[in-house]
Amino acid sequence: MNILIGSNGAGKSNFVGVFKFLNQVIKENLQNYTAASGGADSILYFGRKTSEEMSFTLSFEDGVNGYECNFSPTPEDNFYFSNENTWFHDKQHYSKPYNENMGSGHLESEIPGSKKRVAQYVSDYLNSWRLYHFHDTSDSAKVKQTCNIADNTTLQPDARNLAAFLYLLEKKHPDHFENIQDAVRMVAPFFDRFNLHPSQLNEDKIRIEWKEKGSDDYFNASALSDGTLRFICLATFLLQPESKLPSIILLDEPELGLHPYAITVLADLLRSTSKCAQIIVATQSVTLVNQFEPEDIVVVDREKGQSVFDRLDRPDMTGWLEEYGLGDLWEKNVLGGRP
Repeated sequence: MNILIGSNGAGKSNFVGVFKFLNQVIKENLQNYTAASGGADSILYFGRKTSEEMSFTLSFEDGVNGYECNFSPTPEDNFYFSNENTWFHDKQHYSKPYNENMGSGHLESEIPGSKKRVAQYVSDYLNSWRLYHFHDTSDSAKVKQTCNIADNTTLQPDARNLAAFLYLLEKKHPDHFENIQDAVRMVAPFFDRFNLHPSQLNEDKIRIEWKEKGSDDYFNASALSDGTLRFICLATFLLQPESKLPSIILLDEPELGLHPYAITVLADLLRSTSKCAQIIVATQSVTLVNQFEPEDIVVVDREKGQSVFDRLDRPDMTGWLEEYGLGDLWEKNVLGGRP
């Protein structure tokens, strides 16, 4: 569990964005992603006049496997790989790692489709990250629209296939589906149950329908408040079968629009899911932070133009925690992470 707290502009969203960037890299979508983000100059730290390149080094499984890559800007304001390398390190038998260098000069990652064994492992690992962002609940939001019933392998990052995914869980994983309904009832007492079925006009399509307690009428997603709809998305994702969970889950301000009690329920769901997957949450919610332990909290401060990440230490907090929650201490500027 990793709960990132800090002032606006400290670097929480940038940290979450690193995972999104690398996830696009491994999907061979670097050029499109860079162009859509405003070009390489917009991504580099203060532009190419300050930063000649951008580099990442990642290790996983206690450093047994790793991935490093360097990106340099092109004259067309895009990126190319100035280095791409994967490694495997059996520390019990070898003092140095075994490297599989993927070369340089290429515009998209050489890892996808590679027959090299370490590269295949790294590819699978990076592909398993998911950044979820359920903020859009406007009238035109995809989550409120009809979706393809076959789009049910995973819950999409913006929950555009929520109806199809819930329908799959109802049919194939009824216990998990009922747990989701129970969680929704905890924060929305008026909610009775979902009513999910293929459209009678087109059986390949489905949309969210639900029934209110004490009423015979059925409603669609547009009849839900923004907070309730966001909580349904969160509950569906966090209570899905363990086999469907990504290895790393990233959530940016999941508390948006939620009632304080719904935030406490969300914290319980996050704690439960963290037993099965690594969770990274960027938040501004005092209420959410109050639900966690010091070892769960990472304070982000900006020092001399850099984002500095510091995990709290329980021995340093013992006296304070007898009277205050961590969110309260953050609000009092005891933890840092304030302007």
